[in-house]
Amino acid sequence: MTTELASIIDFIRYGASRFAAAGLTFGHSHDNPIDEATHLVLASLHLPPDIPPAYGAGRLTTAEREKVLALIERRVSERLPVAYLVGETWFAGLKFKSDRRALVPRSPIAELIESGFAPWLDERPVERALDLCTGSGCIGIAMAEYNPDWQVDIVDISDEALSLARENIVFQHLEGRVNAIQSDLFAGVAGQRYDLIVSNPPYVTEDEYAALPGEYAHEPKLGLTSGADGLDLCLRMLDEAADHLTDDGLLIVEVGESEQALAALLPQVPFVWIEFKVGQMGIFALERRDLVEYADAIHAVAAARHA
Repeated sequence: MTTELASIIDFIRYGASRFAAAGLTFGHSHDNPIDEATHLVLASLHLPPDIPPAYGAGRLTTAEREKVLALIERRVSERLPVAYLVGETWFAGLKFKSDRRALVPRSPIAELIESGFAPWLDERPVERALDLCTGSGCIGIAMAEYNPDWQVDIVDISDEALSLARENIVFQHLEGRVNAIQSDLFAGVAGQRYDLIVSNPPYVTEDEYAALPGEYAHEPKLGLTSGADGLDLCLRMLDEAADHLTDDGLLIVEVGESEQALAALLPQVPFVWIEFKVGQMGIFALERRDLVEYADAIHAVAAARHA
């Protein structure tokens, strides 16, 4: 049957049909089989995602046909994320290298970066920013790309993730403005202060992890889970962040489905849950002054967690 496939559009349609029929999960940059198949086919042919529609009629060579069909079958049989299969994905309009050393880049924080963090930074000067738990480096690198005046540190505890992040720094030609640091949260940036700290830390609960579809098993568990309620790292971050923010500094953290658990643990803390185009996505903003005002309550919860 596949001998009838000829054009780029043919292979995208075929891939989308195979993916839908196989009941795959789409949670790594895409949410539907058509976008997933488009990513796989175009990337495997070294074509950009915004290729003019007229090129869709272009016919594949025999070698290209074999390569694309093999990747489609691996996506179905091995449940590998497309980004790992083709070695690249897109975040905030930028292309990043992607492999099993770090999670596939994905976060609603991309929308904040593209909008200049409006309205949060409208009247707030930023010279230094920190991307905590950076993984592939996508958030910190994108912040630097969109804000040429910023110096950005990106931090992760995983040496493997940082090796990928450093490759992405070079890939985006940002060696002079983005610095990758191996660190357990703030331990490696002692004495440093930032105008903005952004983090998409691990926040999947143990129960949620056990129920995740097979696609997520290919990603490093270290980048996904953070205790029974997904908040172990976030609470440490909240307890320590004030010491690493400037007086008018801002903290933005993604906790996903753990939003309700965090609000219940610290009901007095004025978390501002950010609205995105599709609604709330479990991402809060918090001023340094609020971290200082509620430091005792935050520390008590964090200390009890890590006793």
